Order: sequence, then structure tokens, then C-alpha cells
Amino acid sequence: MAHKGMTFGIFLAPFHRVGENPTLALTRDMELIEWLDYLGYDEVWIGEHHSAGWELIASPEVFIAAAAERTRQIKLGSGVTSLPYHHPLMVAERFVQLDHMTRGRAMLGCGPGALVSDAYMMGIEPVMQRPRMDEALDAIMLLLKCEEPVTLKTDWFELREARLHLAPYTEPHLEIAVASVMTPAGVIAAGRHGLGVLSIGAGLPGGPDALAGQWKIAEETAAKHGKKMDRKKWRLVVNVHVADDDDEALRHVNKAERHETVTYFEETLGRPPGSPAPRESTPMPCLPAVMTPAGVIVLATAIGKCGSVYGARCSRASRRSNQSVFMVTGSSQRRSAMITPRASSMRCRCVTGSMPSM
Repeated sequence: MAHKGMTFGIFLAPFHRVGENPTLALTRDMELIEWLDYLGYDEVWIGEHHSAGWELIASPEVFIAAAAERTRQIKLGSGVTSLPYHHPLMVAERFVQLDHMTRGRAMLGCGPGALVSDAYMMGIEPVMQRPRMDEALDAIMLLLKCEEPVTLKTDWFELREARLHLAPYTEPHLEIAVASVMTPAGVIAAGRHGLGVLSIGAGLPGGPDALAGQWKIAEETAAKHGKKMDRKKWRLVVNVHVADDDDEALRHVNKAERHETVTYFEETLGRPPGSPAPRESTPMPCLPAVMTPAGVIVLATAIGKCGSVYGARCSRASRRSNQSVFMVTGSSQRRSAMITPRASSMRCRCVTGSMPSM
């Protein structure tokens, strides 16, 4: 029976508190992907970071290759490959090889790089990251066509009659998506090539309200370049915390959210920390919340039991993006080295996205 209906996936940065055993943390990440494959999830996007201590994976390609040998059906993508840090020929070659090794399960996520500290160590000015991503993406798409040799020179890379060593396993090429946060730069890059979109900003304050406008920009850009956008390749990244019941989920968030918000978003990224933590007796989450008949939504975050989270997020996201939405559980923050198959009890960082029109 062919796959029909909702598509499920996770965005695995991954986030691990500074001070955790990194070896065990990476092992837990791999075990999580194995469980997700066993439970029938469709895809996972694995991040690339080189500093700050929280996100430990420096090479999503290495992680994808290892995960491919431990899984059977789940698709494995980079979430995302920071294109300004790599020569575009090397990116294309590595992912085409993964396309063959995974029999078409590899996906390439593209972005400019999220951490200024990464770019600083490589001598890259932050203002140059987005233009360099665009230049690298243009080169990668030319290489994947496998037509004429590509000759191209910029101020940071050069291609001389370059061609791929292998043609893609997937026809015409493996799936590619571009990260989009709050500015239209990501959807413009995706539109120029008719690629998928990873709306990472959908989980930020104001993110859900910007979705419809960003998708319109993507469609208009695609039309100008003779391309067409596909809603089935649009992923909306949101935060989710799932527990056995709504009250328990709120207690977890009240107790633990502040550490991540302050330590990672404020102290590491330099972003505003949000509202102060509530008193222990406060029944609501520590960020501005909305209680719906189908669960609790905190800004762009869904909190509660599985049924509540599913109903709340689907109804809200579908209104913002004018599309049907899928929901997925994500990276566990459990301290133990073993991940159990009880997805409903995981601390989650989730991805939602589109499903085919009925």
C-alpha cells in the first residue's frame, strides 16, 4: 500500500545541555532515529554546528551514513548543511554519494549557518553568509543537472569544467530544501530553483503569522524563474512538549524551559530570553500561552498529551499556512542512555509539514 495522508518528521539540531556526556548524547540521538524508523516516521533532519556546545554534530553527512545502516525506511537529511563553510562541489559529491548509499533516502538541507561563532572561527564575515549560500546553491544545482561541465568563479570558490563523479541515484536529483527563518531570503532562494522549504521560523514568536506571506513570495519568485513550488515539500518546524497528560506536560515546561531559554537562546545566541519563569505553583507555562479546547499552545509551541498537542497544532498551523499539517515527536532530553518506544513520554522538539490535498 502506497503512503497516503500525513507525513511525519523531526528536526534534530540536536540540543544537549552543556556538561552532558557528548558520547552518550550522540548515542541517544542515533537510538532515537532507530526508534523513529521502527515507529514509521518518514524523515529526520540533522543539524551542522561547530561551536557553542549545545549542538554536537559537526558533520550531518557522517551521521546520516551511520544512521542509514541502522534504519530501513526513514529519509535522512541535513538540517542544514551550512553552505558557506564548504566548497559546493564537495557538498554535491558527498550528498550524491549518500543518495546512492541510502537508495534515495538522503536529503540535502541548505542554509547560511546559524551560529556567528562558527563563521568567526573560519574568518567569514556574518554579512557574507547569505550571499555565499546563494552562490553555492546556484553551483550545486548546476552540477546536479549533469549536463555541461560547470565553470564558475566567485570571490571564495572556483569551478573549472567541473562535473559530478556520479550522477544522482534519484531522478532528477535528491530532495533539497532551503532553511527559512523570519526574513524572505530563504524562500526566495528556494523559489529560484523550485526547491522545498524548511520553515524553522514557524516556531518563533510571530513566525506562524508570517507563513502565508513567505509562501506567496516563494511562489512568485519561482514563477519568475520558470519554476513551481510544491506544498508537499514545505516543512514547518515547531517546538512540542508531550507528556501523559496536559497538567504533567505543563509542570515539565515550568520546571525545565527556563534553563534552555536562558542558557542557549540568551547566553549563547544573544537573543531575548522571553518572559521570566513562573512560581512553582503557577499552572500555566512560563511563556505567554493560549488554552484551546484541544490543548495548550505557548507562542508557537504545543504542550500537552498527544491528542491535545495534535489537535491544537494542526488547527492553528493550518490556519496560518492554508495547508494541512503533520506532527512529529523529536529529540529526547532524557538523561538515560536508552530511548524507549513510548513516544508520548518524550521531551520533544518537533517538525510539522504538509500533507497531500484530499
